Formats: sequence, structure tokens, C-alpha cells
Amino acid sequence: MFNAETLCLRMNIDIDLVPKDERKEKPTDVLQVAFGTVFSDHMFSMRHTDGDWKDVRIHPYGPLLLSPAAQILHYAQGIFEGMKAYRRGDRVLLFRPEMNFKRLKASAERMVMPTIEIDFALHSLMELLKIDSEWVPEVLGSSLYIRPTMIATEPKLGVRPSKEYLYYVILSPVGPYFKEGFAPVKIYVSDKYVRAVKGGTGAAKASGNYAASLLAGTDAARVGYSQVLWLDAHERKWIEEVGTMNLFVRFDDEVVTPPLGGSILPGVTRDSVLTLVKDYGLTPTERMISIDEIIEGISSGKVKEIFGCGTAAIIAPVGSLWYKDTPHEVSDGQTGELTQRLFDDLIGIQSGELEDPHDWVVPVE
Repeated sequence: MFNAETLCLRMNIDIDLVPKDERKEKPTDVLQVAFGTVFSDHMFSMRHTDGDWKDVRIHPYGPLLLSPAAQILHYAQGIFEGMKAYRRGDRVLLFRPEMNFKRLKASAERMVMPTIEIDFALHSLMELLKIDSEWVPEVLGSSLYIRPTMIATEPKLGVRPSKEYLYYVILSPVGPYFKEGFAPVKIYVSDKYVRAVKGGTGAAKASGNYAASLLAGTDAARVGYSQVLWLDAHERKWIEEVGTMNLFVRFDDEVVTPPLGGSILPGVTRDSVLTLVKDYGLTPTERMISIDEIIEGISSGKVKEIFGCGTAAIIAPVGSLWYKDTPHEVSDGQTGELTQRLFDDLIGIQSGELEDPHDWVVPVE
């Protein structure tokens, strides 16, 4: 792996700052701002042409200049990541950022895009965060959402990998992802549409995966449900993931999540939950779970709680599943004990309030 400082010297990050008297006003109450609608003063970007990264800059946040023939607009050759920065007094903290950039690299390889060395991706992000550190909110339950993105920009109609790319990072102060906050959410189980298949792009954080999920989301909204739980593409039997989260089910003392098999995104929070569950003395299991096993478990009481996990939501208790035109209440619609504990511990570790026994937190320095 490259040394970040050496790579930075070679690439020369140019910095163009917004004059202080022209900078945006920050939200007075970030918890009331719709997720992902407000952005900081600056962004990071660089372009890949002729086999190398060029025009490496931190500059004012603003619109992108793209040709109408840019390949991202026609063939969806695009990937992104999501992570957060937290404030602990004067310190700004990141949570497992190397794992996010490792996944970005894997997504780039799957989508035939240039990769970025993890050291430099992290170094350039830290430089951006130092400049816009005042945008990291302090109120409990808030954070600065970070969105690294790479898109194909070559103006060429024709189905093949682009020869030109843009990588950029934008920052957004946010409160809770779900409008309910940390409260049980309603999940719609789709047995009509599918998200991904083995051998496809489900394990990559590819833009097209999310566009393909929108139609099922409208079905969920019609019955008052906010998220979609996908079943496997072959049998429509085995649960996979929710559109924005990995899913966990607690059966008595067994905590279960579907295994990674190429059609499920390898979540950073998912990996963290598996570790914490072991710390609690419980048995985390990665195995196939049928929707029938879950519905039967809810009826018999064997299913104690269900929760989703992801960078945006952190931990989200599931209060109801809608399956085959029937609602199934989980845990009497209440937040389960394990779900609450995981939420409290992850928030505490991420924000620096609790001890970090696994060295997950990285200070911005």
C-alpha cells in the first residue's frame, strides 16, 4: 500500500477555498433537516484520464460539468460509498473508514473502473474534513454524512468501460436517516421484484442497484411501509437485505443474518454488529433464513426481535413486516433489548463517548 504523504506529494492536492464571508449558514437544528439535503462549503474531486488520476482538488461545492453523452448517464457506470464523521469536543472522528474505502475499491473492480489507493482516499478525505470541520454537528444523534462517488464521464455512446472518470466527495450534516428517528420501522417484503442475483452486482455499491429498487419502494409506500426487504432472485424464499440496510433476526439466543454470497452488500455496520454480538456472549450466525421461518417465528414467539443496520441508519428496529398482503407485528411493535444495546454501544463508540476495544474509531488529524 502506498504511503499517503508520498502519494499526496506526487498528486499535489490544489486547494481553492470559499471566502469566509461567502460561506453558507449552517443548520440551526440539524435534527430537523431532511437527510442528505444540506451540503458543506467544499468538496474533493479528481479526474482519471490517460491511465492516471489528475486535477486533484479541494474546491467550492457546486454543480458538475458533464457532457450529455457522458457514459454514467447512459450505462450507469457509477459507484459510491457512505460513511460518517462524528464530533467529540474539538475532535472529529471517523468510524472504520478503511473498510469503506476497501469496499469502494472492490466496487470499482467489479464495475471495471479505476481504483484509488486506500491510504490516499483516507488522506484526501481527512484534508477535506479539516477544512470543513465546522460542519460536523455536535448535537447527540447527528453526524456529518460523507459520500465518496465515482462516475464514468467519457462522452461516448457505446457499451464498454469508459476511458474517463470523476471521483468526488461531498459532505452533508445529518440527523436520523428515518423520519421516525430511532423507533421501529415498517418493512415491506417484496416477493414480486428482486434486487440482485449471484454473479451480478449486488455485492458492489453500484448506482444502478438503487435505481432498480425504486419500483418495489412505491409498492411499500402504498401500504404505509418505508423500506423493502428483498428475497433471493431464484426461489423468492430466502431473505437477503433491506434496500438501505443489512438485516438481523434474533431467534431466542441465536442472532442470525444472511451470509454474504455475492448478492448482498458487505456492510461495515453489519461486520461491527457481528463482532459486538460475540462480545455480548451471544451466538452470531450467518446462515440462510427463509421468510417462512421468520413469519412462523413471529407467530410462535421464537423471533424475539428484528433489526436492520447500515451507515445511514446505524441500527433500526423493525416493528412490522408486510408479507403477502398481511402485516406481522414484531416484538409487539417495540424496540428489542439487543437492538437498543447495539444502537447505544455503536453510537457511543462512534462518537467517542464509549471505549473502543476494537480500534474502529479513527481521529481526523
